Amino acid sequence: MAGADKRADFEDLLPVMANKLGGEGLINELCNGFQLLMDKDRGVITMESLKKNAAFLGLQDLSEDELVGMVKEGDLDRDGALNQMEFCVLMFRLSPELMQESRFWLEEALEEELKGYGF
Repeated sequence: MAGADKRADFEDLLPVMANKLGGEGLINELCNGFQLLMDKDRGVITMESLKKNAAFLGLQDLSEDELVGMVKEGDLDRDGALNQMEFCVLMFRLSPELMQESRFWLEEALEEELKGYGF
């Protein structure tokens, strides 16, 4: 059950980050997290890179089974690794509150993008 408690703690942090950083800032932070965990040669998060770099994001206490589960849950194309988009989607999926707020963040990002085009 310790893994479930860690997941709940993590879920509580993403909405706080989203409120503090805004949609674009949160995505930037998720991308930074991806960069910390990825295999630098392959450009994806592998089981090996996740085990090696997990401590950077406070995941050092997760068991190998929990790490395998994380990769499997996020691996949408079933290639055995997480690309940046799969990682970001997984982080949102792990936070039900953010999933509910995702429409708001999408709309905010679209508005910012449109402002750049003069709309």
